[in-house]
Amino acid sequence: MKRVRIIPVLLIHNGGLVKSVQFKKHKYVGDPINAVKIFNEKEVDEIIILDIDASAKNQAPNFKLIEEICGEAFMPLAYGGGVKSLEDAKKLLYNGAEKIVVNTTLLEQPKVIEAIAKQFGNQSVVASIDYKTLLFGKPKVYGSNGSKKTKWTALELAIKAADYGAGEIMMNAIDKDGTYKGYDLETLQTITSSVDIPVIACGGAGSLTDFKYAIQHGAAAVAAGSMFVFQRPHQAVLISYPNPSEINKLNENL
Repeated sequence: MKRVRIIPVLLIHNGGLVKSVQFKKHKYVGDPINAVKIFNEKEVDEIIILDIDASAKNQAPNFKLIEEICGEAFMPLAYGGGVKSLEDAKKLLYNGAEKIVVNTTLLEQPKVIEAIAKQFGNQSVVASIDYKTLLFGKPKVYGSNGSKKTKWTALELAIKAADYGAGEIMMNAIDKDGTYKGYDLETLQTITSSVDIPVIACGGAGSLTDFKYAIQHGAAAVAAGSMFVFQRPHQAVLISYPNPSEINKLNENL
């Protein structure tokens, strides 16, 4: 029986947690340390924390904040944002992060991925790819928090990430982000059938059924933000996570 890895993704903006819709309209949802404590109680598989200010403002990671968050996390934690060098990655891993998420670095300094993977192992690097599916043509990668189109297609960059040593790829569908309309299954299947490393589906999850479809289309894990921090229909902030019986039922149906 397959076991689904279900990963909350938390965004840090100005020191607090926010959630976006299509990488815009950021809404404050609380304190990151408190959120991690709640997710501890819910026994989440792992967690991804992305500082969306660091790379955009050309800042280094907030090492002190990440150390504090890692000190409270009882689950594996992956961190991304502002990682530009092997030394940045080394400091984060020594401070408690289990994986480093790279996005801008993948676009601008892919050799850094190679260096991190060589020293700490491929499993320590997650390549995060933000992309939009255009009306005509192939899904294109966007940098700078989804604001600038690059020369890469999603497939081209995924293959490049694997070649440089990333141990996982997280595919972030910008158009699906925060919409609850389900993952971009077509692109997901294209990527998973073209690379030999695990792929994390992200962007658009609204139900456990969406998780099932993603796994059936090749995803090794599923990630979500809004689904875990908002209660619909009024989008009140409420941190949640599937309970063990729901997860077991999902696994049985794969």
